[in-house]
Formats: sequence, structure tokens, C-alpha cells
Amino acid sequence: MRKIIVAIIAMVLAPTISYAGSKAEVLHWWTSGGEAKALQVLKDDFAAKGGAWSDMPVAGGGGDAAMQTLKARIVAGDAPAAAQIKGPTIQAYDREGVVAPYNIDAVAKAEGWDKLLSKQVASHMKCDNGKAYCAAPVNIHRIDWFWANKKVLDSNGIKMPTSWDEFNAAADKLQAKGIIPLAHGSQPWQDATVFEAVALGIGGNKFYKKAFVDADAKTLGSKTMVKIFDQMRKLKGYTDPGSPGRDWNVATGMVMEGKAAFQLMGDWAKGEFAAAGLTPDVDYYCAATPSDNGYLYNVDSFIFFKIKGDEKVEGQKLLASLMMGKNFQKVFNIYKGSIPARLDVPMDDFDKCAKKSNADLNTAAKKGGLLPSFAHGMTLELGVKGAIQDVVTEHFNSNMSSEDAVKKLSAAVKAAS
Repeated sequence: MRKIIVAIIAMVLAPTISYAGSKAEVLHWWTSGGEAKALQVLKDDFAAKGGAWSDMPVAGGGGDAAMQTLKARIVAGDAPAAAQIKGPTIQAYDREGVVAPYNIDAVAKAEGWDKLLSKQVASHMKCDNGKAYCAAPVNIHRIDWFWANKKVLDSNGIKMPTSWDEFNAAADKLQAKGIIPLAHGSQPWQDATVFEAVALGIGGNKFYKKAFVDADAKTLGSKTMVKIFDQMRKLKGYTDPGSPGRDWNVATGMVMEGKAAFQLMGDWAKGEFAAAGLTPDVDYYCAATPSDNGYLYNVDSFIFFKIKGDEKVEGQKLLASLMMGKNFQKVFNIYKGSIPARLDVPMDDFDKCAKKSNADLNTAAKKGGLLPSFAHGMTLELGVKGAIQDVVTEHFNSNMSSEDAVKKLSAAVKAAS
């Protein structure tokens, strides 16, 4: 009997013992209200398992500032245990030999990640030519969303637009009444966020893939691209003078407060609405920007670097396991505004916008419209992405013609490729 009791005690204590002393320095750019609340779920889970979390937030630029800080840390030979990261940058760091895929691949195999993730998401998370997991996904964000103040739209007889012409007509009506049609923060990554949604809607799914996944020169220099820049010029006219340099969550606040009607932003904006206690269809509307069953996605994930120290390696393993935990993926994404990366998480407790996102993702996957966001680092190497973003934001914040923008875009991508 004594042996049985000892064995039971050992089983109960085993998880705590295995993680006691685990350490992890985590670099990320989640600093807004909704983001910080979502990340706190992971911090609390890590602490509950005996881990010591060292926080390294780097605000600004939609992650651009964090990536610069991360690169400097790696060059200095002082990489954090884990860092928020996206897309091809994961494999780029692997090629530099600074990633530790087999630190967490054993966790991935033991927990069956290949069965829990779609092949498309899993492919973004693997290193060593797709042989081993080196990053863990925490969510799927949809980029191509319109958010709108319900009271402003209802009082002006406006419905959520289903085409860009409808949006332009609604914006003209609102502007004539002295209402700001589009809340926007004209930072380069925000300009690119709007641009790719416009490109998806006007160009279509195949056009988007050729332009922003394949970086096809003919597509980048096409007449369709001119039309996309024309629409961007219209959108610029619907913003207010305070737009340049404004943070995205400040723009979201303008919609929440009724100071502006619409915002075009990824569904992390919903995390701000939720943090303020607002409800879809009661306080605000959500709808995908116009497209033919397109869906632009961004997968927030954390990459794990080569580090020294058993307690730090154990910290990496614990983090990876927690990030892919079923309950964490549910609670975290309810706070964050996104949907789970895991396929087996029930959507019952999610709001209407999240359920729509999940349904649209499945439809887009069947119809060829599930596409990676270039603006949020899910496709194209950083140099090419930066070249496109620079032209987009220069055009948006100047009097450059659409034709000149297309010429400059083609030249910039060619030089960066």
C-alpha cells in the first residue's frame, strides 16, 4: 500500500517537478490592451507550471521594431528563448543556423501536432526542410476585415459594404455629413494592410497569389495594379488629417467612440472591442472586405532559438506545449480576436465574428482563396516585402500617380529579388 501511495504522489507531482526551474525570455510586440490581456493567459499558464517568465515587449511598427531588436540580439549572440515571429522569416533564421528545431520537435511529435494543425499552417512552423517543428502557432488572424460603429451606420442608413463601389458610396455619404469615413493610422504596415485587402478584392485570388506570393513581374506592373492604387487614393481621401503616424489601436478607438465609421484592420482589432466590453451586432459590425471568397491570413507564432542551459531548454518545451494546449488556444483567441490554429477547438464560446472567420476560412480553403498576408510577413522574403510596402506607403502619403506607383513597384521588387 505504501508503494502505491508513493507512486500516486509521484504521478501527481511529476508535471511540477519536470518544469520547476524552467526559464524563458520571450520577445514579442503585444502591447495594446487586448493583446496584453491575451498574452497574460500564457504567462499565467507558464507560472502555474513552475516556469519563470522574463518579458521583453517591443512596441511599434506592427512587429517591425521587434524584428529589428531580435536581429540585433541574434547578431550579439544573445537570442531569447522564444520570439514572436511569422512566415518565411522562420525558415530564414533556420538557414542562419540559430534555430533549435529539435528542442521542441519531440514535444510536437508526442502531442501529435501534425494531426492538430492544417498542413498549410504546419508548413509555416517547420525547419530543417520541413522535417522538424521549430515554432509553435497560437492562432490564425484574418487580415481582410471591415469594422464599423453600428450606431453611426444605422443612423445614416448604411449597411456593411459588399463591394468597393458600395464602400465608396457609403464613405462619400458619411463625409458629406462631416463624419470621418475611415479611421486609419498611416504607418507603413497599416498602409500595406489596407493595400493587400484592396488588391484581393479588385484583382481576385489568382491575381493576389501571382503578385504577392510569386512576386510575378507582369502582374505587379499590370493595369489591374493601377486600379488598385486608384482605390487606395480614394481611401486616402476618406481619412482625417491626424492619420499619419497614428497607432492602429487608436484608430480602433475612433470607431468604438463613434468618431469614425469604419476601420480596415485584422481581427486583433476585435480584441480591443472585446476588452472594452463591446458586442458584435450590438455595438459594432464586422464583415470581410469585398472579395471572391478570399481570406488573407496571418499566423502568430513563436520561434525557439539555440540557447544554453537546461532550465532554458525546459522552458522552451513548456512554452511550446502550453501554446498548443487546447484550452489555451480557446481562451487566448477569445481575448485576442483571432481563431485557434488547432483544428479540434470547438467554436461554441466564440462570438459571431470569430465563427464567421472560421467558416470563411474553410470555404476559402476549398475555393482557392486561402492566401498568406504579405503585409504581415506570411509570404515573400523581408526585402521584397519591404520594397512593396515602401512604395505603397509613399504613394498613399503623397500625390504620386497610380501609374508612377506601379512603375516604381515593379522596379523596387526587381531590385529586391
